[in-house]
Amino acid sequence: MKSVFEPEDIQVIVDNIINKLKPYFSDKPPQPNNLMNTNDLCAYLKVSKQWVYERTHLKLIPHIKLSNKELRFRKKDIDAWLESKKTPVVEQPKMMCFLRVV
Repeated sequence: MKSVFEPEDIQVIVDNIINKLKPYFSDKPPQPNNLMNTNDLCAYLKVSKQWVYERTHLKLIPHIKLSNKELRFRKKDIDAWLESKKTPVVEQPKMMCFLRVV
C-alpha cells in the first residue's frame, strides 16, 4: 500500500515531531522534580565536579547513588539544602545619639 502525502501534510507531521523533541534539546534549567546528573548540578551551582564529589563523599549534599555508582540530584532537594545553608541577615543596631545639654 502506497501513501501519497501533500506538502502541507508533511509540514504538519514535521512540526509535530519537532514540538515533541524540543524538550530534549532545550537549555532550560531543570524542573523542581527532575533529576540532575553531576554535570547538571555543576552548571546549576557553578562549581567544579571535584567540589560536588567531595560533598557527596562526605554526605554533605543530598544525592542519590544509582547501582552503577552514578550520582543524581533532585533539584527540589538541592534548593532546600541551599536554603538551609543561607546565612540570615542581621540588622545593624540603630545608633542612639544622646545630646547633653550644658
